[in-house]
Order: sequence, then C-alpha cells, then structure tokens
Amino acid sequence: MAGQLREYRRRVRTVQSTKKITRAMELIAASRIAKARARVAASRPYAAEITRVISAVASQSTINHPLTTERSGVTRAAVVVVTSDRGLAGGYSANALRQAGELMELLADEGKSVALYAVGRKAVTYYRFRGRELASEFTGFTEQPTYADAKAIADELLAAFTLDEADGGVGEIHIVYTEYVSAMTQTPEAHRLLPMVLEETTEAPAGGALPVYEFEPSAEGVLDALLPRYVESRLYVALLEAAASESASRQRAMKSATDNAEELIRTYTRLANRARQEAITQEISEIVGGANALADAG
Repeated sequence: MAGQLREYRRRVRTVQSTKKITRAMELIAASRIAKARARVAASRPYAAEITRVISAVASQSTINHPLTTERSGVTRAAVVVVTSDRGLAGGYSANALRQAGELMELLADEGKSVALYAVGRKAVTYYRFRGRELASEFTGFTEQPTYADAKAIADELLAAFTLDEADGGVGEIHIVYTEYVSAMTQTPEAHRLLPMVLEETTEAPAGGALPVYEFEPSAEGVLDALLPRYVESRLYVALLEAAASESASRQRAMKSATDNAEELIRTYTRLANRARQEAITQEISEIVGGANALADAG
C-alpha cells in the first residue's frame, strides 16, 4: 500500500509540472493572438487594394502579360505549403498538409507535376520523411513573419515562373495556408497566385467601380512593376494569417492539455487518498488483531 501511495503522489507531482508548462504556453499563445490579429487586419486592406489596382489595369488594357495570361500546356506547377516551425499546435500543420495533398492530387489529375516549396519545419520534415523532393524550404519565422520573409519566397517563385518549364520553371503558382477566421475557427485554404484569376462579370466590383488609369510609360510597364509587389503582398498576408492561426491553434491545444492535466491530478489525488485510507484501515485492523491475540493469550 505504501508503495502504491508513493507512486500516486509521484504521478501527481509529474502532472502538476506538466500543467505549469502547458498553462504557460497557453498564456503565451493567447498574448500572441492579439498581435497577430492586428497585423492581419492592417495588411488586408493593402493586399485588397493592390489586387483591385491590378484588376483595373488588366481590364483596361489588351496586353497579354505573362503574369495575367493563362498558359496553354502547363505541365509543372509550384505549390507553397505554409505550416509551423514548432509542434504542440493541435491539428494546425496536419490540416494544411492534408489540404496540400488534395491540391497536388488535383494537379496530378490534370497532368501537372509539382515543385514543392515548404514553409515551416513541419512541412520540411513531413515531405523529407516521405522522400518528396523540395524545390526550396523556408524555416524559422512562421510565428512572427516579416515582409522580408515574404519577399524572399516571392523572389524564388517569380524566378521559377519566368523560366521555361524545360529549364526547371513552372507555369502556375499555388499557395496552401491556414486562414484565420476567429479564435475558434481556422480554415486551410488553397489559392492560385499566378497567373492571376481574372473573371468577366456584369456585377459591380467590391468597393465600387474600378478607377480609370492612364498608363505611363505603358500598361506592360505598370504590370511589370505591380505584379511582383502583388505576389509579395499576397504571400505576406498568407504568412500573417497562418501565424495568427498557429497561435490560436496552439492556445486551444494547450488549454485542452491543461484541462486534461487538472483531470489527471484529481484522479490521482482521489486514488492516493483511497490508497492512504486503505493503508490506515489495514494498520488499524492489524493493531486490533494483535490486541485480540494478546488478550486471548493472557
């Protein structure tokens, strides 16, 4: 009984130590969510406006710019998969990787091979373990990305996009990331960055009619300057959305772990109390039995 009691008490101390760690990680993740949400809210208007400007330029000109024109016979596409550098974030990375798998299956059905660009150590480890070749990998900034990080990714993607597929280039660029909806909801998304998806519609565009521009020096020159900024801004917003989603997922996962630790502590404490009571009862029974034996002998 004494050994069992010591074991339960040891387990209570162990779980209490784990609970302190998970509680601290929960509070850290919760503090980062507010900052990440603010950065997402600040970046969305810029990305929306630059997309609106490019749509206006493309709709008011007749040029066939390589970044806005659909290519025929595309056989190779780039897929950027955004995950986390660290674990303990619930199903955050797994959901993004699952979404990326579905996208790659769809591209394979279309006869396109995939060049993988992994963002976050979880994606790098996942694809390396499965023997998938990576075109490039980016790690170390998923929780707090900067515009420079987005620009580094965009530069590699644009370099591959401007190359011929025979020379290792790609004809399409897709991105898979987790969109932050709320503290309780984060949704894996897959979008095509390039070529831009331009749709003809009779409905008024969001935000009112598109502005009319005079191009100087030319519409091609304007698109040449704007579209790299467009890719960078879209990537930056995606990284910020993913960072906010990662913090929210980690906060929920650590809260669940803390709650489970509290339940385990209650369970082990109850078992320890029962073992202690049984030990006391056994000692009393032994004393009474010994006293009776002495009385009978006398």
